Amino acid sequence: MKKYINNLKSSRRKFFRSLATGAASIGLWAASIPLVAKPKVEYQDASDPDAWFNKLKGKHKMVFDAVSANDGYQVVYTYTFLTTNNKTGTPDNEMGAMIVLRSKAIALAMQDIAWSKYKLGKLFKIVDNITNAAAERNIYWDPKEGEMPQLGMSIKQLQIRGVMFCVCESALTLTSGQYAKNKGLDPATVKNEWITALIPGVQLVPSGVWALNRAQERGASYCYAG
Repeated sequence: MKKYINNLKSSRRKFFRSLATGAASIGLWAASIPLVAKPKVEYQDASDPDAWFNKLKGKHKMVFDAVSANDGYQVVYTYTFLTTNNKTGTPDNEMGAMIVLRSKAIALAMQDIAWSKYKLGKLFKIVDNITNAAAERNIYWDPKEGEMPQLGMSIKQLQIRGVMFCVCESALTLTSGQYAKNKGLDPATVKNEWITALIPGVQLVPSGVWALNRAQERGASYCYAG
């Protein structure tokens, strides 16, 4: 873990030095390119936006509040919650875990194609430790060997274990709108492509704080994940 943290700090220093020397500006996007098929978003049933939270069950429940990428520590904390409960006698199917991605953490909810097209690593200051440059892929979805402290610390593996992920629509709307304004693009188009690029299984919710409230109303303990 110590080596992992030191490598991350070194990468961040190199990245910020490269920003200080100046980088070539990104031109306006031309024609919109298609993204992957739009995943099922159950929240779109506006008649009962709370229904998805009924899946949060188990003897031990916790919701992790992610407001930034934070070097993937929301993934580390959730993995640790599950694994240490396993060691003390509670199997995965008797736990409920949820990660709420809001504010500057919303990029973690999107697939690689959105990271590449919209330069989300640069936008959210997330460094790819292999290239030592702004990430152009979601490095926390399915990390390469050595990118996370232990195997199994990934969004993909946590989903397989039953962890619930949701993303704040309010933050997504504001951020995609600001990005579109800065690049001279249509805000509705950018937002739609970001939603289309959500990782299958990631739930769109009205806001992150709304989701945190609903999870705690259903008995989940709160953990700030940075």
